[in-house]
Amino acid sequence: MTEVRWLDEREQRAWRSLMTMQHGLSEYLDRQLRNRCGLSDADYQVLAHLSEAPGGRLRPFELGALLRWEKSRLSQHLSRMEKRGLVTREPCPTDQRGAVIVITGPGGDLIRAAAPQHVSDVRDVFVDHLTAAELETLVTIGDKVRARLARAEQR
Repeated sequence: MTEVRWLDEREQRAWRSLMTMQHGLSEYLDRQLRNRCGLSDADYQVLAHLSEAPGGRLRPFELGALLRWEKSRLSQHLSRMEKRGLVTREPCPTDQRGAVIVITGPGGDLIRAAAPQHVSDVRDVFVDHLTAAELETLVTIGDKVRARLARAEQR
């Protein structure tokens, strides 16, 4: 068995700061979406991806890949959104066994109302407090970590 490489004080501070920031940002933005628009962060993500897709339509496997969700989570969440009239499932014209997820009129109205407020919140608590160099550093860090995760998942 190999020896554990414990985090030193600087590494531990960086890791804990990242985790605290990530949790705090997610919690704050989710609360703002719920209070202002009645949307969860998950609802917002689904509607945002659908609103950006051609014709507001995506196959479930495409939406699941964009969200990085398991098939069962996606299916359950879409069922809840469908009951609320935000999305609908239609038969896929090219695959008789498949479906297409479509944003509805009310879903489109809701994302168009929520998006400007959400972006304003992101700016208020995150973007506007960082320099251009700090933002670029975050992009670099995110790219490095995502590349490492992709390699680790291939093993």
